[in-house]
Amino acid sequence: MIKTLNFNGTFFTYLNKKNNYSTEMIGCMERTVQKLLDTETTLDRPGMLLGKIQSGKTRTFLGVMSLAYDNGYDVVIILTKGTKALAQQTLERLKSEFGDLNEGDYIQIFDIMVVPSLTRYERNQKLAFVVKKEIRNMERLHQAFFETYPDLLDKKILIIDDEADFASIGFTSKKDEEPEIKKIAGKIDEFRQNVEGCSFLQVTATPYSLYLQPEDIIVDSEVFKPIKPVFTELVPIHDKYIGGEYYFQKSEEEGTIAYHLFEEVPEDELAVLKKQDRRVFKIEECLFSNKIKSLRDAIVNFIVGGCIRRMQDRQEGSAVRKYSFIIHTEQGKAAHEWQESIIDAIVKKLTEESRDDSPLFHRLLQEAYANLEKSIELSPLMMPGLNEIIAEAKKVLDEEHIMITKVNSEKDVNELLDASGQLKLRTPLNIFIGGQILDRGITIGNLIGFYYGRRPKTFQQDTVLQHSRMYGARPIEDLTVTRFYTTSSIYSVMQRIHEFDSALREAFEKGSHDNGVVFIQKDVSSQIIPCSPNKILLSDTTTLRPKTRLLPVGFKVRAKSHVQKPVAAIDAIINKYCTETTNTPEPFLMDISDVVDIIQHVGTTFEEGHSWNQKAFIASLEYLASLSGNETLRGKVWTIVRRDRDISREKKDGRLENSPDSYQEKGLATELATDIPAIVLLKQNGTAAGWSGTPFYWPVLVAPQKMQTVVFANHLFAD
Repeated sequence: MIKTLNFNGTFFTYLNKKNNYSTEMIGCMERTVQKLLDTETTLDRPGMLLGKIQSGKTRTFLGVMSLAYDNGYDVVIILTKGTKALAQQTLERLKSEFGDLNEGDYIQIFDIMVVPSLTRYERNQKLAFVVKKEIRNMERLHQAFFETYPDLLDKKILIIDDEADFASIGFTSKKDEEPEIKKIAGKIDEFRQNVEGCSFLQVTATPYSLYLQPEDIIVDSEVFKPIKPVFTELVPIHDKYIGGEYYFQKSEEEGTIAYHLFEEVPEDELAVLKKQDRRVFKIEECLFSNKIKSLRDAIVNFIVGGCIRRMQDRQEGSAVRKYSFIIHTEQGKAAHEWQESIIDAIVKKLTEESRDDSPLFHRLLQEAYANLEKSIELSPLMMPGLNEIIAEAKKVLDEEHIMITKVNSEKDVNELLDASGQLKLRTPLNIFIGGQILDRGITIGNLIGFYYGRRPKTFQQDTVLQHSRMYGARPIEDLTVTRFYTTSSIYSVMQRIHEFDSALREAFEKGSHDNGVVFIQKDVSSQIIPCSPNKILLSDTTTLRPKTRLLPVGFKVRAKSHVQKPVAAIDAIINKYCTETTNTPEPFLMDISDVVDIIQHVGTTFEEGHSWNQKAFIASLEYLASLSGNETLRGKVWTIVRRDRDISREKKDGRLENSPDSYQEKGLATELATDIPAIVLLKQNGTAAGWSGTPFYWPVLVAPQKMQTVVFANHLFAD
């Protein structure tokens, strides 16, 4: 055991001087290496380095690696996701980081598939091997250590499993079968079991296959123990980091730059982009067909946004940067080719309209300009005039500054990556159409547009988060022209996954990942019972944290004949507790059974087809009302009634209203909801825009301040 780490060794000194690590980053590296040295990390109890998507995890584990080299470790094996692109990106990053030390024979760095014959002189240096998590790579690793160079087994080895949740610990579920361990996981386990005294560090931003795996995984009568970290270190988040909080929380706040990020894509448009069907969409109509309006707007916004940022760069005397845009809706190569054809047609026809200086060209650019102006004017940045932008866009189109590239397995990876292992930005404006290769790991610089439409039958937490290539170090200047295009249903799922991610991460940060989050469901008798976390379908959860607000959004109210009776029933229930006839009666306590009756009546006033999960809402109410240790409050709900309301279904900018309660009502509900929940019942007149003309109730549930974070498995609420 080493009591005091050596911070003056060759490797850490070199990298620290090169990267100027922050005090927080060095602290993270120190704690990680110290724990690796002091703690036995086994195949089922590894160390874990937990970061966020695109938050600098690689930078951190390279620092850990350098400190480990200076404190007794001789060999580092880096396991990467099984794509050539990520393996090459990792290899190039290692060679770049340790450049002079590599040249000076302090360290040798290899891709396990192209290791030359190693002399003892080379084997006595520090060694780094990049190994893809796929069978042939693992076999080559076994061969190198157990057959060709068995003396390597006598050295102190550190295994760093990058994107640890992908294959090394995951399991797949086949229909009608028990989960079975992925073959590659078995190979990694076999290596770890046969190398004594090696340390194991997992690096991930999505540790949910750790958190949510079964207690035991049985394959061919062999039991694989679940992998639970023996320690977790959090990667410090730098101040320029933009992640889920910005995209899915800040974006709800009017008057912010983030509010303008999300652009809704109609569900039907994704079907058009899947395959060619001239009965639905003719490619020659790409500049005016409503069938691909969102994609067309996205491309024109990207062109105008890129022009604006490049003009701003020039005005500030900065290096004029290149920008990127991603479209990620399908995995199939045929779909990628079709999408490439559409985008190519948009760019070519836009170029023709530009040369003709047509009204259509001017209208499309004016619309994009007006869209981006809304967010740019919230910053101190200069907004070029419309005529300047039109002139710049004409030049961009005429001189072919736009490059469209498919990114899939048919492409030569070396052609697509630059010297640092990132996707090359070869022209000022780069559009990437991708499938799996964009799933995780690959870094794409200066991303200001993301059109996302992947719709797996079950959204996997780690997969969806890793699709979020828009996360990372994003300067505020770029965010003013950044847009995220997806359907409202996918956005809603991503929002719920972000909430779930935040709740789990908070539990990790508090050091309570074994009991920091309660997983619950309803059983057949409607009793709330604990739920095995691995049964949770991550896209279908309700995450309740202190002060969480739940309310229906996007619904439509039925005709008067269907609404009058349930509204009268709600009025009657309220009148049992509150006889005040004013529009703002004093708050009062209501029995949970009556609140549930009210919510059931509310559900009958909505038209079918809405996305509100009424069962989850009621289950949340019942659970939250049961939490209080005060018997007089248990089973009660603070109720705030407000009448004579005229809130429109949509906001002025066309977005669905998601905050019908006033600032004062939010504050009052939060103040009351200390040990038990509060519900705000807003009686709308129904005469504002978007409603049916008849009164109805709009409920808002507020979770109590004193509660443990809870995740409901909504899909287990079936009758």
